[in-house]
Amino acid sequence: MSTTDTLATALAALEQVAAEAGVHPTTARREGEALAAAVAEPSKGAFVDWCTETGRSASAEEFFEAASRGRRYRSAPTASMSGLAAVGAATAPSYAAALGDVALAAAALGTPDPRATGNAATAAAAQLGESPVVRPPVPTLGDEVTSSLVQQLSVVQRKLAGLDLAGLTGPPGRPGQAHPVPTEGVDPSGEPRDQAPVATQPPPDGMPEPEEEPEPDVPAKSVEELLAELDALVGLDDVKAEIHRQAAVLRVEGLRRDAGLKSPTITRHLIFNGNPGTGKTTVARLVAGIYRALGLLSKGQLVEVDRSELVAGYLGQTAMKTAEVVESAAGGVLFIDEAYSLSGDQYGQEAIDTLVKEMEDRRDDLVVIVAGYPVPMMVFIGQNPGLESRFRTTIDFLDYTDDELVEIFALMAGGAEYDVDEPILQRLREVLSGVERGPTFGNARYVRNILEAAIGHHAWRLRDIAEPTLEELRLLDVEDLAAPPAPEESTDALGPDGELVAPGDAEEIALVDIGEEDPAPHQQESP
Repeated sequence: MSTTDTLATALAALEQVAAEAGVHPTTARREGEALAAAVAEPSKGAFVDWCTETGRSASAEEFFEAASRGRRYRSAPTASMSGLAAVGAATAPSYAAALGDVALAAAALGTPDPRATGNAATAAAAQLGESPVVRPPVPTLGDEVTSSLVQQLSVVQRKLAGLDLAGLTGPPGRPGQAHPVPTEGVDPSGEPRDQAPVATQPPPDGMPEPEEEPEPDVPAKSVEELLAELDALVGLDDVKAEIHRQAAVLRVEGLRRDAGLKSPTITRHLIFNGNPGTGKTTVARLVAGIYRALGLLSKGQLVEVDRSELVAGYLGQTAMKTAEVVESAAGGVLFIDEAYSLSGDQYGQEAIDTLVKEMEDRRDDLVVIVAGYPVPMMVFIGQNPGLESRFRTTIDFLDYTDDELVEIFALMAGGAEYDVDEPILQRLREVLSGVERGPTFGNARYVRNILEAAIGHHAWRLRDIAEPTLEELRLLDVEDLAAPPAPEESTDALGPDGELVAPGDAEEIALVDIGEEDPAPHQQESP
């Protein structure tokens, strides 16, 4: 993994890797900027540095809008990363590593906060292909690639441990800016001082640069492999059974079609009902791969959006914006979270109308999955005949039990190369037993927030140790869970009968500092 001193450098490197991977550099940069904002969100003054590094005038509104888009990248791959992984591209590891560098650079924006450090670690793990709810060993990009990515993640972890979280010794010209703390004989990247890595040493004068052998693409996964990944998920027994049934039905439909037999047209679009953090996005990504393996989709990437990414500020613009999003999902799955938030106004209706048309025009190479709370989703689908005729299969995602959440926490920690022992897991059980459960409880998101906070406390705990051992770098302690974050809740309000009172952003992260106010109020997507 390359050493990146600033976010600007990391974003430039990401654009370069994107061009080599066949991803449009503008798309990659937008993803990188959103990821960086989501990582740096807890750090005071981060928006100023973020704007400087991205070439913008200081704007808290732009920073928090980008952070809202990028929060999902702290727990799941970006759309471009998902696309590269779906086709087994040889460039996927390089792109994942570049995103990891962006996350690392973002952790040093503003006055560094331990929570930003935790965000960076989990975001890097997410981009490197680890699923927070999959029991190992279920590699995402192939055994050899996964091994390489774990090594890259280890470099990220060491860099994070070297961050000066007090922000007292920033580089010249950047007061308060954190940076890796050098240790004797080793630079912050882990390379010996005054010695370039072998791969970067220039050849002797007069000798041509050696040509690198192109790496072969990783073979796309089979249906059986993807169903095995599905079965390895923590919990979700009913969901697994339904996806297995869907796969079997669609497989037989394809075989009948290939044999020249008549077969009823089966709607492939799905409704995912469930509270936040119940694995809907993870399952949607597997569904995309399964449909591709069955020959129903040409690419198998997952593009995840919400209302803000479909609706524009003026009538007429929404249709174009929605069509562009659908275009990016062509050949794969378009996953619309909190889809019910499109109901109730003319802007959302324009998005729905455009979506229905695009679903018809691309019916042979596009699958749409809409997700949200059960009652609002039922109303949303029932109010629009175009949607009701296309979404006939509903899958319910139940909340995780405490034991399942503890297992998910341990898997998340392992995916980020941290060790947790029984005392810390017991402490987590105590925390979970005292959390009030409701329709907006964050489930896996909640324990991810706890892990991110713990990683931040861990880095703070090691701040005075010049050369921490590998065991110290990896081991989380019970004291790191001493102050768990508040439950992550949606700003959606459900009435006593389950009706949606005020649609909002379910990705909103609760601020945990007592007395700290949200530095920027939510902005409406439409007038």
